[in-house]
Amino acid sequence: MAVAPIRTKGGAPLDNLTHGLVGAALAKSGAARTTPLATATLVIAANAPDIDVFSYMRGEYFALSFRRGITHSWLALLLLPFVVTAAMLTWDRLVRRRRSPDAEAVRAWPLLALSTIGVLTHPALDWMNTYGMRWGLPFNGAWTYGDALFVIDPWIWLVLGGAVFLSAKLDRNGIIAWAFLAMVASLVVLAFRLALPVKALWVTGLSTVCVLRLRRDDANPLDAARRTTRALIAVGLYLLTMVSVDLAARRDVRSAAIGAGLDVRDLMVAPQPANPFRAEVEVLTNEGYIPGDHRWLGTPRVRLYPEDFVPLVSGPAGLGAAQLQAVVAAARTSPEVGLYHVWSRFPYVRVDEATTGWSVRFSDARYDGQSGAGGLSGITITVTNEDLR
Repeated sequence: MAVAPIRTKGGAPLDNLTHGLVGAALAKSGAARTTPLATATLVIAANAPDIDVFSYMRGEYFALSFRRGITHSWLALLLLPFVVTAAMLTWDRLVRRRRSPDAEAVRAWPLLALSTIGVLTHPALDWMNTYGMRWGLPFNGAWTYGDALFVIDPWIWLVLGGAVFLSAKLDRNGIIAWAFLAMVASLVVLAFRLALPVKALWVTGLSTVCVLRLRRDDANPLDAARRTTRALIAVGLYLLTMVSVDLAARRDVRSAAIGAGLDVRDLMVAPQPANPFRAEVEVLTNEGYIPGDHRWLGTPRVRLYPEDFVPLVSGPAGLGAAQLQAVVAAARTSPEVGLYHVWSRFPYVRVDEATTGWSVRFSDARYDGQSGAGGLSGITITVTNEDLR
């Protein structure tokens, strides 16, 4: 029995830039004045749950089964702030104040408070996309999904990144670092298949931030705190709006699906990159998945495509139901398939003839065929006739 991942271009997207910008914006909004190392603490804490990225060392499918799990759970959210605080206190004592003996020592309790705030921002953002979260581990492994944001949101980058950039005191190296960050972010945004006006809006926004930086007035030291606080409030309102938009879109889709005579078991309305007016749809019935899309500015808003129906289990003509079941059961004995299904939300399986037997493809309707989905899009197992004996 052979195993092969189904790959598209690239791997699973990891947006630690958003988490880092949230931490930096919180620092610039006034938290940086509470204690030395406040900014570093907030940025590190905001990314701390992603320590589970090291699970990739045990393979891609193990990582799928492990990520967004124990390090993002309520238990970890209680423990990680203490870990981050201990690490920062150790760094302060063994490194920072040895280099600068006259430097002010960090204050432990403010550091713990900042670590807690930073850590809590991480799962709150992660929950909002279609990848999923497991808040209850190790007691409850159920996945929950916000389905309100695409995994990479350039408007959050622009608002928070712009606010932090405008508030930062930069030397030559800092300007180079920010220019490099803006270039990388722009390459990501422009690489998406977005409408030209959306790309133009990104370029215009980025240019506006640069112009404002050149005209910035440093006379009032409270300007930075006010600016980043306003940016954080704007992002918070944007997140609440996107959650509300998703809930309303789900009602639209459910109503349309029921009106089309479908027995709806579950559904997903997945936001598209940089476009809050459009979402991809998956409707799960007893037999399989019916894709579609939701467009707030479209008529009708919901379009379902039953001609693109994806059955839960399918095989080639001539393969009887009993043999199909046996082939799928043999493929499921692969440990990688079990790991994949720990993560999979909308799983389906397709069997095709292969030279040495059968090619069994396990996939997930959320990511199948998407550019950049990597191992998320599925796994292929080759089952030989010998495996069926």
